[in-house]
Amino acid sequence: MADSVGIEGVHALVTGGGSGIGLATAELLAAEGAVVTVCGRTAAKLEAAVEVIGNGARHIVADVTIEEQVEAAVALAAEGSPSGGLDILFANAGGSFHLGSFLDSDIAAVRATIDLNLVGTAICVKHAARSMAGSGGGSIIGMSSGAGHFPHTLLWAYGASKGGVDQLCRNAAEELGPLGIRVNTVQPGIVDDELMSGITAGGPLLDDYLANMPLGRVGQVQDIANAVRFLAGPESSWVTGACLPIDGGHHLRKGADYRLLFG
Repeated sequence: MADSVGIEGVHALVTGGGSGIGLATAELLAAEGAVVTVCGRTAAKLEAAVEVIGNGARHIVADVTIEEQVEAAVALAAEGSPSGGLDILFANAGGSFHLGSFLDSDIAAVRATIDLNLVGTAICVKHAARSMAGSGGGSIIGMSSGAGHFPHTLLWAYGASKGGVDQLCRNAAEELGPLGIRVNTVQPGIVDDELMSGITAGGPLLDDYLANMPLGRVGQVQDIANAVRFLAGPESSWVTGACLPIDGGHHLRKGADYRLLFG
C-alpha cells in the first residue's frame, strides 16, 4: 500500500459488499478515492450496489467458501493497481445458519456456519495476502463479532466461528507482518441493518442489548465502516493483530440472551 496520507488510488476488495456494513464500507472507501471491487453471491444485488457506490466501483459474483472464486475476485480487485497487487481486503462476508441449544444442535448447520465465517475468511486472507506479498504489503480487516468475544446465549456456533476469525487474524498478523501486511478485525455489536432488522425493530432482545450497552444505542453501518476505514489506511500503519470492539461498550457487560426471541 502507498505510504501517503489517505487511500486515493489504492485497490480494495470488500466481500459481502452488496448490502449492509459491506456496502457502507465500500461506499466510504470509494468516496475517499479507492478503487473498490465488491463481491457476493447475488449478481443483482451487486449490480445495484455498484450504482450506489459509484466512483468506478466494480463487482464480481464470488462465494467466499469456493477458493477459485475468491482467487478470481482478488485478481479483478488488483487489476490496474499501481502497487501491482491488492492493497485492502475487508473480509466482511458471513452469517449464521444455527441458533439453539447444544443439546439438540443441528451439526450440519454448525458446519455451514463455521465454513462460511471461519474457512471463508481463511480463503480470503490466503489469496489477498498472496497478492499483497509481492507488492509491498497491504491491510486486511476481518469481520468478527461481539458474539465471538463473549457468550451470547444460543448463538454459540456463530460466536465460535467469529472467535476463530479473531484468532486466525492474530496468527496472520504475526506471520505476515514482515511482508508489510497488517491484519486486524472488527467486532461489531448490534447494528441496524437488514440482517438485524427483526431485532432492531424492538422487543425483549433489543431491550436486553440496550440494557447491557453503556452508550445505550444501536449501532449504524457507518459506525463500522468508519472503523474499517481507519484500519485500512495509513493512519493505522502501526496497528496489527488488534480485535476492535465497536459495540457501544456491550463487551464491558454481558452478551445478549437469544432465548428472548422465543418468548
